[in-house]
Amino acid sequence: MRSTTEWRQSFPKMSEIVITDEKKLLSALGLCARAGKITVGIPLICEAMKRGGDKMPRIVFEASDTSPNTHKRICDRCAYYGVRLVRISSDAMTLAAAVGKLSPIGAVAVTDTQMSCLTEKYIKFGSI
Repeated sequence: MRSTTEWRQSFPKMSEIVITDEKKLLSALGLCARAGKITVGIPLICEAMKRGGDKMPRIVFEASDTSPNTHKRICDRCAYYGVRLVRISSDAMTLAAAVGKLSPIGAVAVTDTQMSCLTEKYIKFGSI
């Protein structure tokens, strides 16, 4: 059985993902929400990945203050289904405010290809 430290170190490295402008990224997520091209919440995102189809997430944005268990759940699902996962430095309330919700949100998934390209403009993938 692995220790908690070994389990945390087994997460994929998020250091190769750099967000160039988080304020603009949150604004783009708000635009995606107004267009109806997002899925909100960990359980709904996991269910959308399982079902596939037109509601399949293209990219998932996770809040910085999610619990380790929630992070592992969404990280494993994204790795299994081949969906990009970006952990942003904003907390759950800021993420919720960006998409027009009142309660804290652990993650937001963009389900449209064109809208995911809009959000990816503010993210730099690859080595630093």
